[in-house]
Amino acid sequence: MRHVISICGDCEGDGAALAAAVAARDPGAEVRVVPCMNLCSRPVTVAARAEGKAAYLFGGVTPDEAEAVATFARMYAQAPDGVIADARPLGRLRLCLIGRIPA
Repeated sequence: MRHVISICGDCEGDGAALAAAVAARDPGAEVRVVPCMNLCSRPVTVAARAEGKAAYLFGGVTPDEAEAVATFARMYAQAPDGVIADARPLGRLRLCLIGRIPA
């Protein structure tokens, strides 16, 4: 199953730097820099999706949170339905969650 972490490259924040830092921390993650995800009021936007799993959307993520995004990517890949029951290991990133979309 392919797990994709998409990071907005158009935001005023530094999406490309965040994507590179996440990919370096989790070489198994498929990290993509994508065009605008229309959440410009909360740069940088990060989305996670995989077939048959819940999808996630985060806003206001900074390059300083690359380790938390990489941790999330690993937790997401291990969750059979994509649902992360205990988000405490994600630190501030859990407060950036905008929504979880059911599979």
